[in-house]
Formats: sequence, structure tokens, C-alpha cells
Amino acid sequence: MIRLVESMTGDHPARCVLVASNDPAATGLARAAALGIPTAAVDHRAYPNDRPAFEAALQVEIDKAAPDIVCLAGFMRVLTAEFVQHWDGRMLNIHPSLLPKYKGLHTHARALEAGDTEAGCSVHLVTAALDDGPILGQARVRVLPDDTESSLAARVLEQEHLLYPLVLERFARGDLDRIDL
Repeated sequence: MIRLVESMTGDHPARCVLVASNDPAATGLARAAALGIPTAAVDHRAYPNDRPAFEAALQVEIDKAAPDIVCLAGFMRVLTAEFVQHWDGRMLNIHPSLLPKYKGLHTHARALEAGDTEAGCSVHLVTAALDDGPILGQARVRVLPDDTESSLAARVLEQEHLLYPLVLERFARGDLDRIDL
């Protein structure tokens, strides 16, 4: 999230209007506030077994900021089809695998267990299917013989910090062409 915010300067066509989280204690909220960015927290735990109610409360906060694009970064909640549909074609997500491989969690462990020689990250448009929207960009890293889940995750994160800002800028300009790093 911070890398996205830091990238939105100068002639970048987008500006961050809100950082929201489902965790009121999320470090990103304090970091965004320190940068002068409005923040909102909607604690999903206040809506046990009622994802639509949680999403309605989250939508209220997002609507107040009136963004053109929603970027998910570290938002670890599965969103309903209804919520996603509201942002159809305007919501991006970053995922730590070379989609369509390893949708969901534990991507680095799964790549290592499979003996993959490369791993990476993907930025995609969000659709109702988990980690399944059109891919707008990918960055690849070699899997090293002595890699652990942590070492691989650290190298993939470096690429996430490069890829997501590039894709966001292009997307905000209306460019949907895929970029590969």
C-alpha cells in the first residue's frame, strides 16, 4: 500500500483518497495517516457470519471517499460477488503467485513443495472468482536451491513493490495491456 501511495505523485493520473482496512490495528492505517491520507477501519469481527453486512459498512466508507479505482493490498478477506460487481472493472489486486497457479493462501510454500523453478506475483482485475480476474501484470523470480518460504516471499515482495505501482499507473491511464517484469 505504501509503495502505491508513494508512486502517486507528479504526473501520475491517480491519487490516494482513502486507505481502509478490516483490522483497526493494521499498521498500514497509521502509516497512511502519517502521510496525511484519510483512513477507515471496518472491523470484520463486528459482523460475525454476516459478510454482506461487513461489506455494506465497508462500502459506506469507500463511497465517502468516492474513488475511481480500488486497489487491494494485503486485504485478506474474500469479497462477495455483489461487492465485487459494484467495482467491476475498477478493482485491482496483487497476488503472490504467477496466476493461475496457486490461488489462495500459502503460495510460496506451495511453489517450493511443487519444485517450481520460478515464482512471482500477479496484478489482476478482481472478479467474483478468487484470484481469477484478467492478469494485467506479472513479475517473476527464480526459485533458488536453498530457498525457504521466507526467503522466497521476501524476493517476491520486492517485485510486488515494483509491479503494482507500474500496473496501477497504466491502468489509471486506461491502458489494460499486460506488463511482465
